Amino acid sequence: MGIIRSILDTDLYKFTTSYAYSKLYPRACGRFQFIDRDHTIYPKGFAELVKSEIQAMASLSLSREEAQFLAHGLPYLPPTYIDFVRGYRFDPQEVQVSQDEEGHLSIWAEGLLYRITLWETPILALVSELYYQATGAEPDMQYAEQRIIEKARMLREHNITFSMFGMRRRFSFDVELRMTELLKEHAGESLYGTSNVYIAYLLGLRVTGTHPHEWIQFHGAMFGYKMANYMAMEDWINVYDGDLGTVLTDTYTTDVFMSNFSKKHAMLYTSLRHDSGDPFVFTEKAIARYKELRVDPTIKYIIFSDSLNPERAIEIADYCRGRIGASFGIGTNLSNDVGNGVKPRNIVMKLYSCKMTERERWHNCIKLSDVEGKHTGDPQEIELAQRTLGLDLFP
Repeated sequence: MGIIRSILDTDLYKFTTSYAYSKLYPRACGRFQFIDRDHTIYPKGFAELVKSEIQAMASLSLSREEAQFLAHGLPYLPPTYIDFVRGYRFDPQEVQVSQDEEGHLSIWAEGLLYRITLWETPILALVSELYYQATGAEPDMQYAEQRIIEKARMLREHNITFSMFGMRRRFSFDVELRMTELLKEHAGESLYGTSNVYIAYLLGLRVTGTHPHEWIQFHGAMFGYKMANYMAMEDWINVYDGDLGTVLTDTYTTDVFMSNFSKKHAMLYTSLRHDSGDPFVFTEKAIARYKELRVDPTIKYIIFSDSLNPERAIEIADYCRGRIGASFGIGTNLSNDVGNGVKPRNIVMKLYSCKMTERERWHNCIKLSDVEGKHTGDPQEIELAQRTLGLDLFP
């Protein structure tokens, strides 16, 4: 059995975004690029190991029980899409993997967006786990289990509502599963759920998640940067009709998002997701925008998900208390705190370019972060977006 054991071993937003593409933009194509922010030198032959794992994924198929779980646990996905997932097979020909002479890893995935988006999270998870296998890293499970129990109890005692967002940079599937089991046992009702659909299926947990940056990046490339946030929010509403009401705010910086955030969207979306920059500054901006739109911020939420640990979540929750709701998506700190000097991978897989139909030319997709050094995409396109949006930002 390969590292990826089920089509469900992915984050919820991969299925929800895939369905949104299939409903509104079924002919759209995309290219995803693997990015290692640490510029890791991978062991010789690592690319071949990745190719082997990707080839093994071609044999995965959804079981009847897994399909039933999707139908009952994700009621906003229609039967037609569940049928698609039942017939879906990963196609390794959609992915190109190579390694240069120095050892840097290159991975590209290209194809119809409703299909190609499903590669992102599993590729990140298998690269992370393979790296630890290839370098002989071993988890200290006694340490890891003790730490996760301490974290679970701390979050429960402070009434912190959180979800496990830890698949993409996990140490391994087995570690993520065990950590989630212990969170379920010791965090009680503070654990709202997990973004990993397969682990939710195995442990009987709620599946949680939002939409990704790629959804706004696609709209930016297709409809222009000034309209990207607005169009992305409108399309999400058209697909999900009030379900999945969390909106991501930092694809083209928080300030640009807030200027696009209308009274309609402030009422229809239940929460904003914070994923980069100072969470306290973001909180003030969110509250100010809600008040400007004459929306009571105390009936809304911020989902914080940027490099969190329990202590940071408690600090943020105390800052928000009585002013705006706060919930948390905690990832790597819960699925890859395993001791023995193991360092989590700093890897992402981003939408690099897209086009509305196969015959059209490719359009570059970029992301402008609130944090220095985290812009992604073609440098000339980044400069164009900054000028279009009137931004004078770091490169």
